[in-house]
Amino acid sequence: MAYLTYFAPLLQGFFLGASLIIAIGAQNAFVLRLGLLRQHVLPVVLVCSFSDALLILAGVAGMGALIKQSPVLLSVVSWAGFAFLAIYGLQALRRAFKPSEMHVGKQNGISLKQALLTVLAFTYLNPHVYLDTVLLVGSLSAQWPGGQQWIFALGAISASFVWFFALGFGARILTPLFEKPMAWRILDFLIGLVMFMLAWSLLKGVI
Repeated sequence: MAYLTYFAPLLQGFFLGASLIIAIGAQNAFVLRLGLLRQHVLPVVLVCSFSDALLILAGVAGMGALIKQSPVLLSVVSWAGFAFLAIYGLQALRRAFKPSEMHVGKQNGISLKQALLTVLAFTYLNPHVYLDTVLLVGSLSAQWPGGQQWIFALGAISASFVWFFALGFGARILTPLFEKPMAWRILDFLIGLVMFMLAWSLLKGVI
């Protein structure tokens, strides 16, 4: 039964990571849109996955305690995230009322540089990411002694890789649906609403 020494923390870490990341959010919505457009999917999902891995490892290493003791830093990140989400929400609503810009067959999307900068902003300007990966995962890893906490971290990291690759590349199955401009309009309208709700939730936390 010695294998349980490694399997138990790995499985718990995986399910915790999955429960935190599989949710409607700015980052997931952006990855889904690029997956539907078939643009820059691999580099974007790699950035998302490795960013989660970096933050989870930082949390397990003890950074969670440092951020938790710095309300000023958390407030600055919250305001920056609010501004970014609000701007992206406006852009999504603008696309929703211009269906000619949203056809899957058109390859006039954003550049690789723009895609990477956007997903980095969604990742590192979102304080919820730090609360989930750094603080929560970091603190829960402390229940596992010695090297088992790193096995726990590996499980959480694995969940991020599985989710982002499934979301980015699995979105292609929906391509026939999104050949219809109305589907794009609905998607972008919903994305815009999600962005504003997330921005408002951040604003309420700092005012």
